[in-house]
Amino acid sequence: MNYQSTRGKSGESLSAAQIIKQGLALDGGLFIPDEIPTLTQEEIKTLCALSYPERAATILAKYLTDYTYDELLADCRAAYCEESFPGGAAPIVKAKDGIYSLELWHGPTAAFKDMALQIMPRLLSRALTKTGEERTALILVATSGDTGKAALEGYKDTPKIKIMVFYPVDGVSRVQKMQMATQTGDNVNVTAIYGNFDDAQTGVKKIFSDNDAVAYLNDKGYFFSSANSINWGRLAPQIVYYVSAYCDMLNSGEIKMGEKINVCVPTGNFGNIFAAYLAKLMGLPLGKLVCASNQNNILTDFLNTGKYDRNRDFHCTMSPSMDILISSNLERLLALSAGKEATATYMQDLAEKGVYEVSADIKAKIDENFCGYCADENETAAIIKKYFEEYGYLADTHTSVALCAAEKYIAETGDKTPMVVASTASPYKFAADVCASLGLEKPEDDLDALDMLVNATNTEIPYPLRGIAERQVRFNETVKAEDMLAAVKAYID
Repeated sequence: MNYQSTRGKSGESLSAAQIIKQGLALDGGLFIPDEIPTLTQEEIKTLCALSYPERAATILAKYLTDYTYDELLADCRAAYCEESFPGGAAPIVKAKDGIYSLELWHGPTAAFKDMALQIMPRLLSRALTKTGEERTALILVATSGDTGKAALEGYKDTPKIKIMVFYPVDGVSRVQKMQMATQTGDNVNVTAIYGNFDDAQTGVKKIFSDNDAVAYLNDKGYFFSSANSINWGRLAPQIVYYVSAYCDMLNSGEIKMGEKINVCVPTGNFGNIFAAYLAKLMGLPLGKLVCASNQNNILTDFLNTGKYDRNRDFHCTMSPSMDILISSNLERLLALSAGKEATATYMQDLAEKGVYEVSADIKAKIDENFCGYCADENETAAIIKKYFEEYGYLADTHTSVALCAAEKYIAETGDKTPMVVASTASPYKFAADVCASLGLEKPEDDLDALDMLVNATNTEIPYPLRGIAERQVRFNETVKAEDMLAAVKAYID
């Protein structure tokens, strides 16, 4: 299977190993496969009897056809081992009648990004060998909080790879900032920027497309690659956990083979919910895909109107990983729905005007699968309190946005199809806001909220966050967004 750009201008048709190494297409587009592989009910039945690593290797083998199954199985077993995911990866928990939580945060950084970023470095290492690459890969990451730490943890001390993470200095939680600032590893760097996530993401994309920067790195023996979900090697592993969730629902007797489940995903960059869409296209019995947004409700507006307009106020919320106005992976949905030529035009309009609008027929095509709902700060807090007090389920600030959206969808449509909500982070990553939502006094130091939440809820701090306040801070530099390239050069010189 080969891959091409969503914009269709570069003329590239590359293997999986090539695009995982390269990250972004030469025309600035994102890579999508030439075709979507199929997943039959008989295959789903077989997957039900397998472990998560075996399920992952089976699904990835359908997309990464220049990797052998044995290579993928070895990497998946290493990535999703008991040491990294105690008790198993991606368990399904019943939050309340009709709503199930797919807990994706039981890995080494307590966020769903681990599900992809524990396997992706292994895929990249193999890609370097498969493509005969002798240079060192320099991974650049823009993060709104969780991706940065998960990428750092996944790539630390990996041979022939260096990684540099940029994050908005006031746009992540205290716990997220401490996780990144205290990261270990000889091949890692973390730099904050003055600005928001979109400034960081735009800065990284500009560096990738800067021919002089590419030449500079090449002279130093490096090349750029990405660990954000713009890289297919990051997105493909996310397809797996929707398939696995369906298998687990079958195994527990919650559904029967062929019965549909709906999915609700708290969404910023659109990669997680797009992975669910790919699973549906493959043949997984998914119904409606509910896109949940916080106060930065640009995706809700797009799905309701067909108009994408980033010319609006940016809000810093208690769900910072969703504080995004440029949802990169939406481009992949546009390419599959409207075609590459139209997508190239949309992306040009977005870059030049900050807005684009799809036609009525394209919107109708998108509406067949997607709908959008949003939750403001008060609604997010209320859902945290409601689910803990009424159902005994403790959700983080992002999961609660999705729970709110799921309830709105069910109330509006009357759809009784079982709803699986993607739970994307441990509540302890955002303990201060979770405490405040539960009616507790918010501590002066957010790190004190970890113990406060333990005492209030009788739950446990996940292993990656224990003792975080005592770890040594290694990275504390902050630069202007326009100085990101200079920071990159300083890192490799």
